[in-house]
Amino acid sequence: MTNQYLEQANRNLLIIDEIVNDETAIDTPTDWYVGIDLGTADIQTVVIDGDGTPIAAFLDWADVVRDGVVVDYVGACRIVRDHLEKVQHKLGVQVEEAITSYPPGTDPRISINVVESAGIVVSHVIDEPSSVAALLHIENGAVVDVGGGTTGTAIIESGELVTSLDEPSGGRHVSLAIAGGMTVDLEQAEIQKRRSHEDPLVAAMAKPVIEKMSDIVAEHISDHQPGSIYLTGGGTLIAGFAEIFRKTFPELDVVELSRALYLTPLAIASYGLAIRDEE
Repeated sequence: MTNQYLEQANRNLLIIDEIVNDETAIDTPTDWYVGIDLGTADIQTVVIDGDGTPIAAFLDWADVVRDGVVVDYVGACRIVRDHLEKVQHKLGVQVEEAITSYPPGTDPRISINVVESAGIVVSHVIDEPSSVAALLHIENGAVVDVGGGTTGTAIIESGELVTSLDEPSGGRHVSLAIAGGMTVDLEQAEIQKRRSHEDPLVAAMAKPVIEKMSDIVAEHISDHQPGSIYLTGGGTLIAGFAEIFRKTFPELDVVELSRALYLTPLAIASYGLAIRDEE
């Protein structure tokens, strides 16, 4: 992979961080693509223009998906509809289709049904780590996507996806460890997790769970030689995450991105560009 794709992704992630949940109207570009990510801890919608630059982004923290299964269908549908209404207001257009994703090993119809409940068509669906691999143009490497409920690994060799695996261990499991260690409820534990960089005690409680995630990834890549590991997903933002992975995989290049929380929805939307270029 050349650095240009990684650098461009980092720039676009910083743009998303600046515009997320900003409903200010903008001039609509000729081409634009909508990506919707149904995560365990949040639902995100990202819109990019024909050059791949983010022009709209909306995020709601939500406990509506568990391990790739929608446990609050009505709540998930409501958030997606709300995001699409905000996109339509911001861009001054009618959204008719979007791209979505799913955790490896789960039924993509789950995500498709939620998105299409908003009255639009899902034009394409791709598993989450594979969308990141496509965005970064990875030739040989592994994408590790740590969401709220799962850790997914996509292994790419010679530019082709050879396997995509998923295990039920993610940010929610870190929150459960924090809740138990601090004797607080799960909601408070989530808040504490997000400030793990400020509190060494929280980072210490998260460490065993992150080590388990690194063991999961080690098993995923045991029959392959990826060379590099690319970290994505909000779970990778926990203090010490990358350091633990570097200790587990000293022979590999562990790559972090600027705002990994937004990487998967950016990659989902950007998949529209890849499809366009193939046509």
